[in-house]
Amino acid sequence: MDAEAIIDVRGLTKRYDERVVVDHVDMQVARGRIYGFLGPNGSGKTTTIRMLCGLLTPDDGSGTCLGFDIRKESRKIRRHVGYMTQRFGLYEDLSIEENLDFIARVYEVPQRAHKVKATLEQLGLASRRTQLAGALSGGWKQRLALAACLLHEPQLLLLDEPTAGVDPKARREFWDHLHQLASEGLTVLVSTHYMDEAERCHQLAYIAYGHLLAQGTSKELIAGARLTTYSAAGDGLAELARSLRTHPGINVASFGTTLHISATSQAGLEAALAPYRGDHLHITPVETSLEDVFIALMQQSTDNYEP
Repeated sequence: MDAEAIIDVRGLTKRYDERVVVDHVDMQVARGRIYGFLGPNGSGKTTTIRMLCGLLTPDDGSGTCLGFDIRKESRKIRRHVGYMTQRFGLYEDLSIEENLDFIARVYEVPQRAHKVKATLEQLGLASRRTQLAGALSGGWKQRLALAACLLHEPQLLLLDEPTAGVDPKARREFWDHLHQLASEGLTVLVSTHYMDEAERCHQLAYIAYGHLLAQGTSKELIAGARLTTYSAAGDGLAELARSLRTHPGINVASFGTTLHISATSQAGLEAALAPYRGDHLHITPVETSLEDVFIALMQQSTDNYEP
């Protein structure tokens, strides 16, 4: 990696009893990059994030975060990281300004009052500073949580599904702000289930039930999947989907009023589709999307809760 590595870990592993929830994950993230973390629920994304920021100690593996050893210097890591959890973690009976002032006290932020005021302005919260956090909508709570993460001027943001339950406009504004922060040198690791957000990341990783299955840019992941993809439209889509799902190696997903059908074997896919081509179904080749790739990866994965 040419740029400075903010995260550089190898063999990162975490077990709970006999279950391996993160299994020898390697990860390198450069300064000023937005690194997207994708995968099914329960796949180890949150556990990985917590090991990186020093909240959990790995059972195996080694590496650094912000230049600090993830095993021996976890306290130092936490001082330089902003961590936004899945659930809103601030005090709902305090105002926006009171919440930020409390966080600033915890981090012993110099010139606290000035920094809180500047952060309110930066995140567009100044006009609402007296509003109770519990009365905010999802989008405004998200903005407040991000403001709290930025108060102590971290070098790394760890965001665990930060836009879950937030409307599209608020999500777009949130991501515009992330890109502005990244352009200023802040590094961001973000887990998400939204493909439009994944496409806005500089680099992506897909983790499924503890295993890191793929990583790279969106173009690299699409090229590496080597999928042939068709779109089917017309009558009888439900019957087509049921039939194709009985074929090993063929992935089927609904996209609005069409089906996307993909497989690594072009010949096998065309043979499976041949009986259904006709007047009532229009089956045409399309470019493989990032979502097609992740659907294929998900269907190849085995839940590590299963025997």
